[in-house]
Amino acid sequence: MDNLGETADGAQQNERDAGTRAAPWWRGAVVYQVYLRSFADGDGDGVGDIAGLRARLPYLRDLGADAIWLNPWYPSPMVDGGYDVSDYRDIAPVFGTLAAADALIGEAHEQGLRVLIDLVPNHTSDRHPWFQAALAAGPGSPERERYWFRRGRGEAGELPPNNWESAFGGPAWTRVTEPDGRPGEWYLHLYAPEQPDLNWGNGEVRAEFESILRFWFDRGIDGIRIDVAHGLDKDPALPDLVSGPGGALVPAGEEHPYRDRPGVLEIYRSWRKVADAYPGDRVFVAEAWVDGPQRVARYVGPGCLHTAFNFPFLTCPWSPRGFREVIGESLAALHAVGAPATWVLSNHDCVRHVSRYGRARARMDGPHFHPESPFDLQLGTRRARAAALLMLALPGGAYLYQGEELGLWEVEDLPEEVLQDPRWEWSGHTDRGRDGCRVPLPWSGSAPPFGFGPDGSRPWLPQPPEWRDYTAEAQARDPGSMLELYRAALRMRRSHPALGDGTLRWLGSPADVLVFARDPGFCCAVNFSAGPVPLPAHEQVLLASGPLDGDRLPGDTAAWLRI
Repeated sequence: MDNLGETADGAQQNERDAGTRAAPWWRGAVVYQVYLRSFADGDGDGVGDIAGLRARLPYLRDLGADAIWLNPWYPSPMVDGGYDVSDYRDIAPVFGTLAAADALIGEAHEQGLRVLIDLVPNHTSDRHPWFQAALAAGPGSPERERYWFRRGRGEAGELPPNNWESAFGGPAWTRVTEPDGRPGEWYLHLYAPEQPDLNWGNGEVRAEFESILRFWFDRGIDGIRIDVAHGLDKDPALPDLVSGPGGALVPAGEEHPYRDRPGVLEIYRSWRKVADAYPGDRVFVAEAWVDGPQRVARYVGPGCLHTAFNFPFLTCPWSPRGFREVIGESLAALHAVGAPATWVLSNHDCVRHVSRYGRARARMDGPHFHPESPFDLQLGTRRARAAALLMLALPGGAYLYQGEELGLWEVEDLPEEVLQDPRWEWSGHTDRGRDGCRVPLPWSGSAPPFGFGPDGSRPWLPQPPEWRDYTAEAQARDPGSMLELYRAALRMRRSHPALGDGTLRWLGSPADVLVFARDPGFCCAVNFSAGPVPLPAHEQVLLASGPLDGDRLPGDTAAWLRI
């Protein structure tokens, strides 16, 4: 299958590079995240699928995206929304077929859209043939060496091998019944028990995933998002963690036994060689939850991965000082290794930013959001509009999570009986999980399913009736809508010579205002305060996130200016 980098007519190439060799497309790309089961339902079963996405490709083209990223679409028992993969070389029947995936890739390229897929290398499903073979083969077998099987502690091995905990709650170890029926070894799962961790010290594991990369690159995929990119390398000694501040488990030494270890970089250097053997600038983006931009920069240094999500930007509170620090530190760290920044405000694992910003008080602990005051939709929407212009004006690339261009908020009142995220059960019904940001999109009409699927179909999660005013159809008729703001910003980002990859200069501003310039002739100003401030000196207002007050910038508002 042809790749867009070889065959496109140039619609996605940046015109400012005309006459010289164009910079790699991914350095300034806007990538739209498609959570497939919630994007569009083509067959009426209530679950989004490839057919629904293919029908909506013109929407994504007209929005102004450069590429799409799809969450896992592989065969899976769906214990964790498809992040428990049983076959990395096929498509889950609920989403379609491998032939439909091939057609999607080709049609996306025809629309000028590149395609990234998700790869889950930290763990497989417990239904994966490898894990089933490991269970059948017994202790000491080569099949078990692909995973982390260990004898338990205690006289009869009745205790877990160490005190590590699962991200979903409870111990990170489960004991198996051996083929002869006796209680036997334990296996490691840093997520659900149905997601056994792979042993990346095993040569078979490394060879298998390089083969998987080639399988999808051969089919025309333009890039891959790496799930839990920070977690593949584990200390083979499997040391206990120790009790830290507040009782949290922390490493006994400076190096964590399973997070952000040096060995992951060796893996990704070998992956980079695989990608570089293909034409068209194939790209990796890392989901690396690590401590600060300097640690992120390790993943995207020379010969390693291309980009990594900027989670400090996502988790930053609505604060001019916080944003300035995150932006400055990120650009400095990534510039030092020759990599672009990749900004993101929301994704399928985090509370939507309309809901995060719509609180006077809130905090984030990694991807976990802790509201400390009631939700104000108007406040959240106003700030989200300003945040969109801030993000899209920054140097580098950006990721948009489906529905943010519609101004959707977190659905916090889903009935308990419909919750499907394993966090709900594993937390003992104390953590409602991530379903609230995964509710199917509203496309048209005045009642559910809002065009997500055929009339009369029932989406896998219920949609709020209030979304009737937030459908793509309704917003396309409203020049003041969130959708039209995104479309205008993405059009301007593509045409303005200052936007996309590059650098910025901070300009002087009041304490609650961020102002930066990008050459040639562009300025972004964001007012984080409650009251209006004078606009910076400018020749023309190019775009604003809300109505201006004469020559003043209202509170929680951003403006793009020609200077």
